[in-house]
Amino acid sequence: MKKHNTRRRFIQSSGAMAIGLMGVPTFAPARGESIKSFGETDIRSLFEANREDALRIAERVMEKCVLDRILPPSPPLKHHWVQPGGPYYLGQWIWDTMFVVDLLAILPDKKELIREIFQNYWDFQDRWNATVPDFAQDMITVAIKTFPQELRMFSQIPILAWGLERVYSRNGDKELLKQCLPRLEKWHDWYWRERDVTNIGMVTIGSYSGDIQHARWETFDYECNMDDLKLQKHPTRRNQLEGNWYGDMWVTGNTSYLIMGEKSLVRLAEDIGDMEMAARRKPYIDKAVNAMRQYMWDEEAGTFLSVKMDTMEKIPVATISSWVPLAAGVPTAAMAKRMAEELGSEAWQTPVPVPTVDPRDPRWLSNRFWRGDTWPPTNYQIASGLAAYGYKELAAKVADANVENAIKNGLNEHYDSMSGKPLGVKDYCMAATIATMMLDGLTEKYTLKIAGK
Repeated sequence: MKKHNTRRRFIQSSGAMAIGLMGVPTFAPARGESIKSFGETDIRSLFEANREDALRIAERVMEKCVLDRILPPSPPLKHHWVQPGGPYYLGQWIWDTMFVVDLLAILPDKKELIREIFQNYWDFQDRWNATVPDFAQDMITVAIKTFPQELRMFSQIPILAWGLERVYSRNGDKELLKQCLPRLEKWHDWYWRERDVTNIGMVTIGSYSGDIQHARWETFDYECNMDDLKLQKHPTRRNQLEGNWYGDMWVTGNTSYLIMGEKSLVRLAEDIGDMEMAARRKPYIDKAVNAMRQYMWDEEAGTFLSVKMDTMEKIPVATISSWVPLAAGVPTAAMAKRMAEELGSEAWQTPVPVPTVDPRDPRWLSNRFWRGDTWPPTNYQIASGLAAYGYKELAAKVADANVENAIKNGLNEHYDSMSGKPLGVKDYCMAATIATMMLDGLTEKYTLKIAGK
C-alpha cells in the first residue's frame, strides 16, 4: 500500500519534487580538493605533440577540465563525482561527464575512480525506482544535483554507453562493463518506452515536471527548432492522472545519440560475450536509422531536421542537432555527401565552425546560447562523423579551427562563432574535447598523441 500511494503521489503531482526518498535535506553541498590531491601526475609526459602550443593546451585540458573537475562525495552522491565547472553546475551531469571520463581513462590507476563516477548513476536509479510508477522506472536524471537543490525530473542526451565504450577502449576495464551494462540497458529501455511514445523509432523530449523548459533541457536547450514545442499527455497510454510530460516533436539530436549508445551497447556486450544483450539491442538501431532516413532527411536542406509528431512535417530550420546523425552513422553515403557539401558551404563555415543554427535563419546570433554560438563537444563529434564518412579534410578544417581558437582565447564552455570570443564558464569540462579532437587524429595542423603509442 505504501508503494502504491507513493506512485500515486508521483502521478498526481506534475512537479513531483517532494516524492518519497527524493526529499532533500537542508545542508549545503560539501566542497573539497580536486582529485589531484590524491597524487600528482606529470601531465606533460603523457603526450607527444608537433607543437608546443598543442602540448600546452592539452596539459591545461587535463589539469583544469579533467582533474580539477573531480570532487569528493557530497550527498546524495556517495562517490567521487564530476562537477562540470562554475558556481551554478553543482551536480554530475550525463553528457558533460562522459568527455571527462574519456580522458581520465588515459591516466594510470584511475579504474576505481571511474567506477565510482559511473556508480553515481546506478545509485540514482535505485533511489528513483523506489518512488516511481512502472513506466518511469530506470530513468537517469539530467544531473544528480547536490543537496539541497531540487530533483530534476527529466533525463538528458543518451551518451553514457558511448562514454563507457571510450573508457573501455583506453583502459580495458571489464569489471566496469559488468558493473554498467545491465543498468545501461535498463536506461535505454526507459528511453525508448518514455521518449519513443508511438514506437516509431524516433525519440522526443519531455519532463515529468510538466515544465516545457525542463523538456528542452533534455537536449540542446535553446535550439530554434524547439521554439514551438508543446508538451502533451502520452499519446497511446491513457491514464487520467498523467500530466503533460511528452514533447510533440521528434528531435534529431537525441535520436542520433540513442543510436550511438545502442551501437556502443552492442559492441560492449559482444566484448564480454553477452550475445543475448547484443541481439536485443540491434533491432532498435535498425528501426531508428530507417525512421530517421525516412522522416527526418531533407534533401534541400542537405541534412536531418526535427519533425512535428502530429503531422510528420519537418521543422524548417537546421540546427546543431541536424549534424549529429553523422556521428551516429545514420546517413547513407549519398546523404553524407550532401551533408558534407552543405556543412562545407560558406553559410556554415563561420570563423569558428560549427554554429549551432543556420546563420541564414533570422534568429541566428553568433554569441547566443545554442542559437548561433559554437561548442567544442558538438564540433568534435561532428568532425568525428565527417572523418568516418571519409571527409577528413572538412573534419580537419572544423577541428583545427576549434583548437586554434582555444589556444588563442582559452578553454571555455562555448564561443562566439564569428569572433571566437569565449562565452560561459572558463575551463568548463566539455572543453576537454579540444584535446580529444587532436588525440583522435581529426586535426592536421595540430597533432597530439599519447606518449609511446
